Amino acid sequence: MSGSRSCADDSQGPVSGLSPIIVTVLAHREERRIALCLESLPLGDPQVAIHLVVNGSKDRTADIGRGVARLFPNLTVHDWAEGGKARSWNRLNFDTLSGFARTHVFVDGDAVVAPGSIAALDDALAANPHANAVSGFPLNGRGAAAYGDSIEATRGLFGDLYALRGDFLARMKADGIRLPVDLIGDDGLIGALAKTDLKNEDHWDDERVLPVRGAGFYCEPVSALAPATLAMQYNRMVNYSVRHLQNRLVSNIMRGEGPGALPERMGSLYAANRDSLRPRTGFPDAWFDRRALRRMMAKS
Repeated sequence: MSGSRSCADDSQGPVSGLSPIIVTVLAHREERRIALCLESLPLGDPQVAIHLVVNGSKDRTADIGRGVARLFPNLTVHDWAEGGKARSWNRLNFDTLSGFARTHVFVDGDAVVAPGSIAALDDALAANPHANAVSGFPLNGRGAAAYGDSIEATRGLFGDLYALRGDFLARMKADGIRLPVDLIGDDGLIGALAKTDLKNEDHWDDERVLPVRGAGFYCEPVSALAPATLAMQYNRMVNYSVRHLQNRLVSNIMRGEGPGALPERMGSLYAANRDSLRPRTGFPDAWFDRRALRRMMAKS
């Protein structure tokens, strides 16, 4: 495995299979926010194993995490040179962890988790055995209420905070189902996999994803006075366009053969599906779609 630390270097944390709850924090260049994120989690709770996965980062994100881990033995830091959230998601869950917990919670490295959220997600899965996944709600930002209503109406997953049943992940591993390593917007595909119970869309059931109002997170607001957040928002909008275009291809797969046909890389599908990857009309969607398409075709 590539990365600045080997698996043997990850010995500062507990054996994952011994903890009922595993929290995975996925972070890429989050040195400004990672301390806030980690401090919002149940550090020191022996019932919770926390894994900070730093991927493709050359800033101080991993160093800050290691500083926190020296104080809290339930925190393990993985510092991997290869970037890509989906790639790191696969690697931790299917290649690194020694087993699966009762509940796996996933948090973005720039999110601050509201008190009680981890327990609320775990309790919701325990109380709803039909559900494969549960999702938290955004608690700040101008669009928070609309996003929250959308999550509730569509039974969606928000990538900043959600949880999966450990048995669901175990079945993914047994079936050889992995996220394409270059996928943007992993939460959309994970939600679809949860609703179809790892089958194609003929088996779709919204009740397999449960929104949990008792679980929530705060994200960094975008400010016109903060150039760093404006640049972040620009990159985010391009990524949203990549996600939209990739979702067209993923939807075709999920409607047909199902998740067993997911490619290792979405980029392997771009050239053969150029006609179906046309940009949307209207501003700003078309503008960002064109930039996304340039990026995608350069990597195909």
